[in-house]
Amino acid sequence: MKKQPLFLALAVAITASLVAATAAEAADTAKTYKVFIYAGQSNAQGKAPNAIAEAQAKDPATKDLYKHLYKDGKFIVRDDVFYNWATQGPQGSHGPLKIGLGSYRGGGDYAFGSMMGDHFEEPVVISKSAFGGSSLCQNFRPPSAGYPANLQKQLDDAQNRVKASNEKNKKNDPLPTMDDIKKTYGALYRHILAEYKQVTENADTLFPEIKGRKPELVGFVWFQGWNDQYGGQDEYASNLKHFIKDMRKDLGAPNLPFVIVAMGQNGSTPAAGALLTIREAQMAMNDVPEFKGNVKAFRADLLVDKDAERLMTQKGKRDKDEVKKFAGDDGYHYYGSPIWYMRIGHAAGEAMLELLKNQGK
Repeated sequence: MKKQPLFLALAVAITASLVAATAAEAADTAKTYKVFIYAGQSNAQGKAPNAIAEAQAKDPATKDLYKHLYKDGKFIVRDDVFYNWATQGPQGSHGPLKIGLGSYRGGGDYAFGSMMGDHFEEPVVISKSAFGGSSLCQNFRPPSAGYPANLQKQLDDAQNRVKASNEKNKKNDPLPTMDDIKKTYGALYRHILAEYKQVTENADTLFPEIKGRKPELVGFVWFQGWNDQYGGQDEYASNLKHFIKDMRKDLGAPNLPFVIVAMGQNGSTPAAGALLTIREAQMAMNDVPEFKGNVKAFRADLLVDKDAERLMTQKGKRDKDEVKKFAGDDGYHYYGSPIWYMRIGHAAGEAMLELLKNQGK
């Protein structure tokens, strides 16, 4: 009977040890970082000159728009949000989130990433995959969409071009094959996946500040559409459904929140033609039953920077000095307006937070 306290003490010690081990394991599991994929074409890259954003952040007329992103005379460089953009811009660009993401032009990802950093206690990483002049119907084409019906015609046309060039230049370049034609389809879809894999497998090296933490994929932002106006508009809705489903499958995230920036280059002018067709296809994702609560599309035209639009569309001679205060690019790049891009990024952040709330995150 006298041995009972010893056995009891031993049992208590073992239980305490198991509880401590479980707590340690839970704590280790909690050491994660949140990952967002930010993908699309040139507008996902960002085309707003940093110099204009800097001037607007200091101008009494516009500085209040930037007060949450600008401090002590400069744009905030986050110490809790990181990015990787290994495809365009500065090759292998990565590091703390900042305006322009390593280049001289910025986009909506700065405002979006800042909002995600403010929302999460854990660090945030943005895997950016943005490619200028790319379409969903070809470059980003998802696997389940299959190949288009006119592959043979594409091959014939490609071979005829090479034959004509060979004859004209007295060369003997090899003719394209069907495999050459096929490999262009979905090439950037596959690149998004490869880049995400590269980021998460090398995070300790890319971002020493989060070394030892494990990735948790949280959401996807899709900012694309322009190039599909030239032949891909009628299948855009179908391709986008396939894209969302396939991407979720290949990323192993069945209900991954998707935010879609619906085309808005029309600004204050009513959308028409192929642009309207694509915008409606993008907005239609809100009504797909299986996407309810996990996909959110919003219209970028409703966020137009009217000053930039007015200056860039006015008839007659433009006041170049005034233009430089608001616009730095053409209409298809939202006039290179930092204000318009910032509004888009903020709206993407609000949409993402709404979806995350639906999932209890």
